[in-house]
Amino acid sequence: MEEFTIAGNIVDIVQRRIYPGTLKIKDATIVQIQLEPSTVYDRYIIPGFVDAHVHIESSMLVPSEFARYATIHGTVATVSDPHEIGNVLGIDGVRYMIHNGSYVPFHFCFGAPSCVPATRFETAGAEITAEDIEKLFVEDGLSYLSEVMNYPGVLHRDPEVMRKIEIAQRLGKRIDGHAPGLRGEEAKQYAAAGIETDHECFSYEEAVDKIRAGMKILIREGSAAKNYDALIPLVEKYADKLMFCSDDKHPDDLLRGHINTLVRRTVKEHNVHPITALQIATLHPVQHYGLDVGLLQIGDPADFLIVDDLYEFNVLATYIRGRKVAENGKTLLPHIEADTVNNFAAHPIQPEALQVPATCEHIRVIEAIDGELITRENIVPAPIKKGLIVSDPKNDILKIVVVNRYADAPPAIGFIRNFGLKRGAIASSVAHDSHNIVAVGVRDEEIANAINAIIEHRGGIATALQDHTEVLPLPVAGLMATDEGETVAKRYSSMDKFARQTLGSSLQAPFMTLSFMALLVIPSLKLSDQGLFNGDQFSFVKLCVET
Repeated sequence: MEEFTIAGNIVDIVQRRIYPGTLKIKDATIVQIQLEPSTVYDRYIIPGFVDAHVHIESSMLVPSEFARYATIHGTVATVSDPHEIGNVLGIDGVRYMIHNGSYVPFHFCFGAPSCVPATRFETAGAEITAEDIEKLFVEDGLSYLSEVMNYPGVLHRDPEVMRKIEIAQRLGKRIDGHAPGLRGEEAKQYAAAGIETDHECFSYEEAVDKIRAGMKILIREGSAAKNYDALIPLVEKYADKLMFCSDDKHPDDLLRGHINTLVRRTVKEHNVHPITALQIATLHPVQHYGLDVGLLQIGDPADFLIVDDLYEFNVLATYIRGRKVAENGKTLLPHIEADTVNNFAAHPIQPEALQVPATCEHIRVIEAIDGELITRENIVPAPIKKGLIVSDPKNDILKIVVVNRYADAPPAIGFIRNFGLKRGAIASSVAHDSHNIVAVGVRDEEIANAINAIIEHRGGIATALQDHTEVLPLPVAGLMATDEGETVAKRYSSMDKFARQTLGSSLQAPFMTLSFMALLVIPSLKLSDQGLFNGDQFSFVKLCVET
């Protein structure tokens, strides 16, 4: 790579200073920084942003395509947990992500998934054992143990969970956490086991408990879970313990913005010094995870951004390893034709398989919460018609179904509120964490149509209204598309809009919310392919309630 120079107001977040100067780049490295105290520049050179915890699969894009759009917004690195594809394909799925990401100049820091399957109360497509985790560390060079979601297993020192943690500690790897709602002594016990971070805090007080226990907190603002407003006050006292992350970012959201939006909000809305905001977005994840990502120091990789100012942070250009990869809102990276891998064995179902005989007067109903992954449990009178418990859209009680996609099995059926559908159905094979097929709808025929459309395409998201279905195919593990990001985002946006405006959903992101309704490790009430599950008690519960 040839030598070049680039000048501007250099933002040194390590030394907390800003000065006019020129960077000299040679062989993808910053070899010299020349101070120019008498020069005035109208642009700033800042380190590239890092998403400190994200599941690339949730963008519905393969890693090489994700990078094309993340770099537009100044993201140069992600700390990426590939447990979504791990639940479908095991260690081979993790290696698919590493291989595909290697085609583009982007810093993908993949972790070894710690909880595949997430629980024993659901059917996944694969298992990642302690031996697999050691292979990923030793053979594939992965640098951290991904979120340890089985926090009850940590608290009770489950031998298999602790074995995975011990392997990471022995090999000097970082260990990520996942413990929603954990506070006080339990937070201390969790941290004492070696857990170093958490991105699941939904209150200031919970985050403070975990910080005091020795953990670092990731402020999350994704497509479904949005905890920024609750957690940003932490900056006042605990800025050095914070990082930014998205966790899950759907394709339409990724086209609109990424970590840059959190930096902008932090400076504009909360009057935080730009260098402090940039340290949270860059320095802290680079230092914590030991990322080989530049911080505008001599000898660093030439990873940096050109922005217009330190208020709006509009990204004029993104450089990774000295290569310009995005400019003025356009990606400069080529689209890579991705290979497809999958694990899909389900066969079409009939509407009659979704009938629920009325054997009780009251039922448990999942209460979805817009913008949150947590749910509540409601006890309501069963809506009964012709001897069957049915959807009741007038009272916002809808049928929810989970179908095992790895083998033919009877569907699991429950009921849910706050989706707001007045007609039709939606379905998805993106269903954290085991990624079976999850569907919500009014009529059994439409629910079955949506599910069968996904089965036909071996993965995707679908809408159904009367006899008409629409599908966005996701042929890579039933999670990701092979098309260009703009195409995927446009189709996803169209279907999301249809679910809200035509079918009547009141949620900001109905498909994203749907994808978390089978995530058993997030309280309170969820539905797996094996039945209704109470995440507080960590056990199955019955649909019918005796009163």
